[in-house]
Amino acid sequence: MTKNILFLLLYFVSSYSAMAQSANSASATTGQAITLDDIWLKYSYYPETTEGFDFMKDGKTYSRMERFDNNTKITINQYDIADGKRVKNLLEADAKLDIGGYAFDSAETQLLLSTQEEALYRHSSVANYQVYDIKSKQLKAVSDKGKQRIATFDPSGNKIAFVRDNNLHIKDINNNTEQAITTNGKANAIINGAPDWVYEEEFSMDRAYYWSPSGSKIAYLRFDESAVPSFLLTEYDGGLYPTYSSFKYPKAGEPNSKVSLHIYDLATQKTIDIAIKDTAEYYIPRFKWSPDGNLCFFKLNRHQNDLSVYKVNATSGELQLWFREKNPSYVEVAPGTDVMDNFLFLANGNAIGLSEEDGFNHIYQYNANGTKKQLTKGGWEVTKLYGVDEKRSLIYYQSTEESPLQRHIYVVDVKGANKKCLTLTQGWNDAEFSATFDYFILTHSTINSPSDITVYDYTGRKQRDLVSNTTLREKQRTCNVSDVEFFKFTTPDNVLLNGWMIKPQNMQANKKYPVLMYVYGGPASQEAVDQWNTFDYWWFQMLAQQGYIVACVDGRGTGGRGESFKKCTYKQLGKWETNDQIEAAKWLGKQSYIDPARIGIFGWSYGGYMSLLAILKGNDVFKSAIAVAPVTNWKWYDSIYTERFLQTPEENKGGYENNSPINFADRLKGNLLIVHGDADDNVHYQNTAEMVKALVDANKQFDFMAYPNKNHGIAGGYTRYHLYTKMTNFLKEKL
Repeated sequence: MTKNILFLLLYFVSSYSAMAQSANSASATTGQAITLDDIWLKYSYYPETTEGFDFMKDGKTYSRMERFDNNTKITINQYDIADGKRVKNLLEADAKLDIGGYAFDSAETQLLLSTQEEALYRHSSVANYQVYDIKSKQLKAVSDKGKQRIATFDPSGNKIAFVRDNNLHIKDINNNTEQAITTNGKANAIINGAPDWVYEEEFSMDRAYYWSPSGSKIAYLRFDESAVPSFLLTEYDGGLYPTYSSFKYPKAGEPNSKVSLHIYDLATQKTIDIAIKDTAEYYIPRFKWSPDGNLCFFKLNRHQNDLSVYKVNATSGELQLWFREKNPSYVEVAPGTDVMDNFLFLANGNAIGLSEEDGFNHIYQYNANGTKKQLTKGGWEVTKLYGVDEKRSLIYYQSTEESPLQRHIYVVDVKGANKKCLTLTQGWNDAEFSATFDYFILTHSTINSPSDITVYDYTGRKQRDLVSNTTLREKQRTCNVSDVEFFKFTTPDNVLLNGWMIKPQNMQANKKYPVLMYVYGGPASQEAVDQWNTFDYWWFQMLAQQGYIVACVDGRGTGGRGESFKKCTYKQLGKWETNDQIEAAKWLGKQSYIDPARIGIFGWSYGGYMSLLAILKGNDVFKSAIAVAPVTNWKWYDSIYTERFLQTPEENKGGYENNSPINFADRLKGNLLIVHGDADDNVHYQNTAEMVKALVDANKQFDFMAYPNKNHGIAGGYTRYHLYTKMTNFLKEKL
């Protein structure tokens, strides 16, 4: 339930059915009607993007994978970043090759293509990797012994490492030989070089091996998940009997994988086992090579409140503690962004990283001698660390300094001085920098305006436009959409909360309108922000066309406002978040244009959990609720996420029981729709099955929909169309 993955899910959670074109809309817009068909069948409101964009090493050009001839051909071209002109064609292939992604070798003379990808879990897959020589245009399979995972070039471009059958392999491209450097891999027992399920999900670990800078060694993690309990998934595939598959999933308080760190030397063909002397359970959420050819790794205790960073001599395996950070609640390994990019080595052996040590997430320099220096400071958060331009001694980052509702791009020198904001336009700004930091691609949007994507140089001077989304803006005009309005209010607990609201056009002065509240609410997340919301935006606008008000409020526990606001939910996950949604509903109900008897709430995943708690604990406030893929008892969710905020069920029984919806089923008064995919490997269908049982045992009527063979995203074919038709009809009937 990592934030960046839940945001991705919420990005897809949206649409509103054409069947919702009801007569209750005396306040309906005279613009073109937004339909579910347009959103989820025709994708009429899909924004223009720079999908497939990738900066090249020279810092002045980029590559991009594109499709043409009615999607029958795939091409990868190189373009000049300044003027957009094509420099050369790198690859042209039939779409039947089914390229899912590509990566260059260090010399950018070869491409490693991921083809015929097959999903494993939500974020991982196996594929038939192919090596393409750009000059000769020759294509060679990496291996003919079965699909591979997470293949990468070595620094020389002569070898490729990959994982297959839970073992780490090396392919020598020149002599066409393949060698397994581990042999003890076994399904549901030992994994070498790839993360287990919970590391992949909660530490955002996409692979668990890395080449050394010289390519002479490979560092990798081994996961012994033999003692981890298995979870069984059932697939109904039309056969006489269902198909069953199991994977290791450590629930809260259950055994985790035993993880160990190893370094393989290609010259000696020997492996050094790094001796981590700790009898207590621990995680290794990050490990990384330093420029001098040695290794560092993060060690985090199971409670996740004690982080140690070690240096490792790659020849002897000797350990040295570099620095340590403790926290009364939990230490964020790297809050707010891609964790591997939040700890950057400098050529001199120092590193730049992020920490919440002073109560807000800021940039620190970690010196090779074990001292550190804070480089940014203030009552605001650094939300992304883009990189360090050592040539110019500059650090680029994103922050909330202007407002927790916005993001801006800043540059500061490596001493923490001469800070400059590179973005002057209000709203949400995100950047991607070239390897040389000569240029960056700026993506800017607001809650009312889709993304502009623009090329800037390192000083912040605009070079040219890449994407303007003029077509989508015109559709906003023809649909006569309502402006999304921000608001603030203070709860009876004297907590100031941020929110937004969409109202119908031409509201009648004496009419009171129903409200649907949208919630996510998980730790460090934010929904009440000045950022374009893609599919959600169009569904909510459709609701407004039909006479509904849509509102969203970020309660306590959400991000962008510092550690105390975020971590006040520690050991009582769900308590203050639910309280704030109930108080938000009460505040909305006091507005002259809102009907307090017709307030509903909708959420997915953590938001589904919040929706359930809201209608159960706030049963006199909420008339209806939709809970999609909800957690219903935290003891059924995974160890890393749950224990970070609640510790174990044995240690914090009250924290689990007092805020799990399953224990409050008898309080249901209003209308409830629960939806879940029965192949959900993240929030297991078990959560909903147990919730259904509790509601039946309490003799409570409710609506329910299960989607066979669908995972946490509940998508594929007509699934989303079907889901949003059902939810639309529920709202029409019950709100």
